Amino acid sequence: MRFIICFTLVFTCSCFVAAREPQAFLDSTNLPLVIINTNGGTIVDDPKITVDLKIIFNGPGKYNHPADSGNAYTGKAGIEYRGAYSQSLPQKPYGFETRDALGNNLNVPLLGMPAENDWILLANYNDKVFMRNTLAFHLFRKMGHYAPRDNICEVMVNDEYLGIFVLTEKIKSDDNRLNIAKLDSDDNAGDSLSGGYIFAIDYYDDYNSWTSNFVPIDRPDRHVHFVYKYPEPDAITPQQKNYIKTYVNIAESKLYGSHFTDPAAGYRAYMDVSSFIDYFIIGEVSRNVDAYKKSCFYYKDRDDNGGLLHAGPVWDFDWAWKNLWDNCYIWEVTDGSNWAYRVNECNNWPVVPSWVKRLLQDPAFREELHTRYTALRQTILSAEYLDHYIDSVSALVNEAQKRHYVKWPILGESVGAPEVDPPADTFEGEIEKFRNWIALRMAWLDENMPPSEVTDIYESPSEDIRLRLFPNPVHDVLYIESMDKILKIEILNSSGIPVHQQDAHDSYDIRVDLAGRPAGLYIARITLEGQKKISCKFVKEK
Repeated sequence: MRFIICFTLVFTCSCFVAAREPQAFLDSTNLPLVIINTNGGTIVDDPKITVDLKIIFNGPGKYNHPADSGNAYTGKAGIEYRGAYSQSLPQKPYGFETRDALGNNLNVPLLGMPAENDWILLANYNDKVFMRNTLAFHLFRKMGHYAPRDNICEVMVNDEYLGIFVLTEKIKSDDNRLNIAKLDSDDNAGDSLSGGYIFAIDYYDDYNSWTSNFVPIDRPDRHVHFVYKYPEPDAITPQQKNYIKTYVNIAESKLYGSHFTDPAAGYRAYMDVSSFIDYFIIGEVSRNVDAYKKSCFYYKDRDDNGGLLHAGPVWDFDWAWKNLWDNCYIWEVTDGSNWAYRVNECNNWPVVPSWVKRLLQDPAFREELHTRYTALRQTILSAEYLDHYIDSVSALVNEAQKRHYVKWPILGESVGAPEVDPPADTFEGEIEKFRNWIALRMAWLDENMPPSEVTDIYESPSEDIRLRLFPNPVHDVLYIESMDKILKIEILNSSGIPVHQQDAHDSYDIRVDLAGRPAGLYIARITLEGQKKISCKFVKEK
């Protein structure tokens, strides 16, 4: 008999499964819900692609579900990425246009915001409290100016949850937004040519901007560029370009001129002072690194509607309300101090005009600024009001922030803008850091508003030399004042060639007559008592 012996071999396998990152899912939300379907297309920086767009909002206190009907909007849209630095971050911002079935722009109201077709979804990767932009917009509106309306929402693209965004209006000329006169291609003469215009300090090139005739007081070796925003560079006519360039040039000449404080002959005949005061307050309360050098808007309406140059609307605060490593002493301090308007001292680009520095040399402007700030501290800038705003937004997003930080697990990590302060490990910790930053900043501003340093003081790092040289730019007469006796003045042109010498006769102040000298950059070489010397750059205007 043959026996067949069978052996059963048992193999033990060890399986290793790579750990997956936590996935964020949205079943319902108390926030408005924006759902985008690209239908197989890929969203890029430019151009916009056509997508299906659905916005759901069932009302305050009610929940919104992805399967709900788009009761706030259902239809087509053209969408693209937007922004510069922000576009490089994992959560990207979007710009979109609501469109009809034929692809034409379609004006519709969204989430209580008036009808229009241009909208923006601001990402919050660089804002862990979700309110840096909305707080600035809110305050500027409360001051009585237009600022983009907004709604905090959640976004899904192709069924992928992308976190908390801010759906907001795009700054543009419109009856329901920045309500200034429209400019068509045939508005090239008369009062219709006088407005409205929107321009900005922003990233520029030769095509989209013009160059100011005045260099900054604090950076006389550089030039200021103004960017056309409305009409846009490809729509603005030669006559319209010439008009706004001429108007701004005259306004600057009045501002930098020797009679600039004269209510009739100075800058007040060309600039809306209250808007410049409120813009200054918002920029300084938030100590916004971008307040003056990027996304810094100005506008001018038609002459029959006032016609003055206004500062605003405000925009771009995701780098604000925090202490930053930005190669500049202004943003790095942690005691709430320093002035954002002095940004030119940080070798920034784009270069900032010296409008604010010059305005602060007017005692009447400083007095109005102090009065306005003091009044606002009793209302919308009070600790109670700001705390209430912070509490209301943090409560609104409390459920959604948990999903957001599953999708973007960045709590406790330094991401986005390079902050000096260590990141908090929790959302509540970020809120507390935000609240404390504002309280510290307001305490410093209470002691220092308006700025006491209202003239340009040139200091030698090795000598105790303090002097004042003004105005800069100068038209005919340059004044120099010093704490030390002035012995001699020598003026050199931009090539370093002496063009004027003057004995000061041991005076503490001196006037230098520059009438008839060509316009351009000059250097004042000043000899003081004890043979101490200092050189200061200044600009001679026509």
